[in-house]
Amino acid sequence: MKSVSIILCIILLLCNHLVDAQNDVGMSGQEVGNKVLNPAIPFLNLTPDARGGALGGSGAATDPDVNSLYWNNAKLVFIEQKIGGTLSYTPWLNKIANDMFISYVAGHLKIDDRQAVGVSMRYFNLGDFQINDKLGAYVADLSPYEMAFDATYSRKLSDQLSIGVTGRFISSNVSRQFELLEDIGVVYSMAVDLGVFYKKSMTLAGKNTDLSLGAHLSNFGPKINYGNNSSKDFIPTNLRIGVALKNYLDNYHSLTFVFDINKLMVPTPPVYEKDESGNLNIIDGKDPDRGLFAGTFGSFGDAPGGMKEELQELIFSGGLEYSYKNTAALRVGYFHENKNKGNRRYLTFGTGFKYRAFGFDVSYLVPVVENHPLAETLRLSLLFNVD
Repeated sequence: MKSVSIILCIILLLCNHLVDAQNDVGMSGQEVGNKVLNPAIPFLNLTPDARGGALGGSGAATDPDVNSLYWNNAKLVFIEQKIGGTLSYTPWLNKIANDMFISYVAGHLKIDDRQAVGVSMRYFNLGDFQINDKLGAYVADLSPYEMAFDATYSRKLSDQLSIGVTGRFISSNVSRQFELLEDIGVVYSMAVDLGVFYKKSMTLAGKNTDLSLGAHLSNFGPKINYGNNSSKDFIPTNLRIGVALKNYLDNYHSLTFVFDINKLMVPTPPVYEKDESGNLNIIDGKDPDRGLFAGTFGSFGDAPGGMKEELQELIFSGGLEYSYKNTAALRVGYFHENKNKGNRRYLTFGTGFKYRAFGFDVSYLVPVVENHPLAETLRLSLLFNVD
């Protein structure tokens, strides 16, 4: 039997902002705001597939496949096969709950050599909860979930450069007003992704090498409102920039290095101070209650700690992928988030196999931080391609 307090705890964990609260009150009455960025619908930025998961959550510039719909939609048109699809499954926070999971299904169609389209769906099941009142009496059952439906168009501008655009429909019945059941409803929103991808073949150290660069702006859309609350929350707009260097050791073996930088483009919480009436006033930083464009693009310069804190908001991920005949792969990666901004730091491992039109990928997560709820996260992906 799970109470409201447990639900709120799990919601906080699945946002992946797993740090001690930064809300210490000093002798002067100054209250330091939470340094963690906390947008609504955080599952939109959770890695859905096993290959990207095994590379530390990197994918802006990796070899194109159907999962490019998530990592960088501009890569889609560079897929060699005409038709492809994938199905991924991730048990989520399985050290805490056994009925939470993320499922992901996607498919693509190559119209011609210069155009491709794709569709995908993500579903985040947060499990089933029983709500009790303060006396422990049964109140209601709750089955929160979040979903996203995508449609993507990708086009080559040249033999080396492509762009992509995605339209996204978002649905969530996870309300922040758990104590007011009449306020629990389904929230809808829309968002767009924009991507660019560049790939160039060269010779490096006497070996054929592919250099790839990618940039992807995801989840750019209006703020959402939960329940009857008049305030609105930003969705997790994210800017991902990545590079990949694939070196062909010989006709059978290749080694790929990938590296991504992510910036969550939402307002940084300011620093508040209580006045004599007990009201909180901003003394450093900017008011987070801003418009879409001011809040999103102003996120590059609104941290109370200045440039030092802005740099702390950058998330770094990278990995190595060894491939044999493009049929078997070994992968390793690392994900790093500053301790003041969530403290997600973990190693990732994985492998992949292909046989004819089908492929299978698996990844495993090992946190650097002890007793981390993301420990032992396993991702599984099935893929198919038709020439």
